[in-house]
Amino acid sequence: MNELPKGKVFFGGCPHDCPDTCAMIYEVVNDRLVDVRGNKSHPMTRGGLCVKLKDYHDHHYNPDRVLHPLRRTGPKGSGAYEQISWDEALSEIKSRWDDIIAKYGSQAILPYSYLGNEGLVQGLTSGDAFFNRLGSSVCEKTFCASGSSTAWLLTVGPTGGVDPESFVHAKYIVIWACNSISTNLHHWPFVLEAQKKGAKVVVIDAYRSRTAKAADWHICPKPGTDGALAMGIINAMIEQDLVDQDWVDKYTVGFPELKDRARDFTPEYVERITGVSAADISTFAREFATAQPSVIRMGVALERHHGGGQTIRAVCAIPALAGSWRHLGGGLLQMPLWEFPIHWDRVCRPDWIKPDTQVINNLRLGRALTGEMDLDTPIMSFFCYNTNPVSQAPETNKIVQGLQREDLFTVVSEHFVTDTAKYADIILPATMAGEHDDMMFSWGHFYFTLNQKAIEPRGEAISNSELFRRLARTMGFDGDDRLLMSDAEQIEHFIDWSSPAMAGKGMDYFREHGYFHLAVGTPDYRLPHAEGNFPTESGKVQFLVEGAKNFVAPPFRHMYEGRQSGEDVDPLPGFVPPRESVDTAPDLAKLYPLNIISPKSHGFLNSCYANEEHKIKGQGEQFVMISPSDAAARQIREGDPVRVFNKRGDFEGYARVTDDVRSGVVVATLGYWRSLNRSDGSVNSISSDEHCGLGNAPTFSDNLVEVVRVN
Repeated sequence: MNELPKGKVFFGGCPHDCPDTCAMIYEVVNDRLVDVRGNKSHPMTRGGLCVKLKDYHDHHYNPDRVLHPLRRTGPKGSGAYEQISWDEALSEIKSRWDDIIAKYGSQAILPYSYLGNEGLVQGLTSGDAFFNRLGSSVCEKTFCASGSSTAWLLTVGPTGGVDPESFVHAKYIVIWACNSISTNLHHWPFVLEAQKKGAKVVVIDAYRSRTAKAADWHICPKPGTDGALAMGIINAMIEQDLVDQDWVDKYTVGFPELKDRARDFTPEYVERITGVSAADISTFAREFATAQPSVIRMGVALERHHGGGQTIRAVCAIPALAGSWRHLGGGLLQMPLWEFPIHWDRVCRPDWIKPDTQVINNLRLGRALTGEMDLDTPIMSFFCYNTNPVSQAPETNKIVQGLQREDLFTVVSEHFVTDTAKYADIILPATMAGEHDDMMFSWGHFYFTLNQKAIEPRGEAISNSELFRRLARTMGFDGDDRLLMSDAEQIEHFIDWSSPAMAGKGMDYFREHGYFHLAVGTPDYRLPHAEGNFPTESGKVQFLVEGAKNFVAPPFRHMYEGRQSGEDVDPLPGFVPPRESVDTAPDLAKLYPLNIISPKSHGFLNSCYANEEHKIKGQGEQFVMISPSDAAARQIREGDPVRVFNKRGDFEGYARVTDDVRSGVVVATLGYWRSLNRSDGSVNSISSDEHCGLGNAPTFSDNLVEVVRVN
């Protein structure tokens, strides 16, 4: 482990919803976790931890942690609870669920989870098998990357793309809609290494982020217009005769049709839509095509507007047209997770799902709980773990309204009494990463990372997997081995150890080394698509996809193939304008003239750590970035308290008057708890729960607001 420990050491893997999935070392003295540090031997994360994890060992001992089961004693939202035993908690859950099932059927129970833990055993899908066996509604989990994934799978198939470590070989690096320094920190050194060797780094983002400031060139399109920009680049590449025609003819489908679609997207036309100059569009096209290897790292923010899915399809076409895939370090990076050999059917057990089970998308929780959604079965019980929707989901005022229902039986498994947990009837104490076993896959690199239990759980906290084992026994499902497997047994059962990607490695290897880079080509040699070999039906990049229907990738929905939304998909990439902008909704813009962007916070991980005073101090209180011209028009000065609002809700923060945002745009990072903000609101109080065009993804960057100074 290359360390000089004071006590016992264990391997750790960061549990958070972050592409870095850092390899860590837990150090334990006298049964207490005294240090959590980066594992210096890991080639990707190299011993570094971000500001969120710098004191992760202390996080385990936060005095505000929920350590025992709690039962509500006051009105919903009051935060009044009494301690009860696990037997009492489980007994009450069973009694309430039995009554609900008898009256309404099991689909009246809605499980709700996301990536508060990213592990294979404790993460997004940890409860799917139990709830599929119970017969609950299926929760479609599309907070992040679902639209990107649908577009990716339609265009290039389930490939991991370029290894992020291979970026050191690139000569032209584009980071599109990703603030790497805040949200993908451990990829940044590879970018810097390439930059030092002469590579040009271009950031495309709708505001001047930390990463944009560190780039050689920042291109700043208007929010929601990236699809037009991508189509303009395609047009410019074709018109300037920059297409690698040999590669395109051999390894793509639909180039003539794409060429025809792109004909109208001249740089001059695209400039009017995006605000990016025609000259810059032409220059980018020329540089990307000629400075090989060229590579694009796509961020999840690309999907977060009405036309997000089409945008990603268009961006996927750019490296293909340039022939970037020919070159080591060239091509495209979305999420490597597609190449991890995991038996998702064993994880989720979709064979237990009853035919025609209803599906509820987690972005539309408010509609489901308030009765606005046309459901086969009303939702009478809400079971929430690994997520905090009152902070993270859109239209949060509507969610709060639904959670206040007296006839809704709500159970939340959590570390703290969050803004969501405040409305629970029962709160269950959950372990943190140092207190349980897991195996971490990654959506940002090609390493499996082992997380070992280092200490006994504090109080009566239990892991997600143990929670569902206890619920299985309580509900009488104790005859099924899958539901009662230990954490270690689940790891063994879920990974396809026979896959060539595992190169014959087993758990003994992980217990010795802590991590393993999939055997899918090393960063210095991986060239997955130099000669095509895309995992699509044609084996090629599919610019043209005929007859496709909209879908959400199965791991995001219990592996359930039924009840997909199924809208027709445009056969070609293109530009779909935002729903809410000055240009597309002029009447709405008279009331709410500013587009808002809500990126991730530098100091929080979604809403994790946003309840800790020292983390809030480092991140700063809720702020609103506004341009000098927009501030002056509203008599707003630096540091003034301001209110941001639209018809869906409002929140308050402090003004940061800055040239980092263009006129007509405001930026407020998310993750803040509404209960700890200036007013009882947060960024997602104003967010729409409408979906983008593919993968039922969110539209967090497709919202109009007004900003006023608070007197």
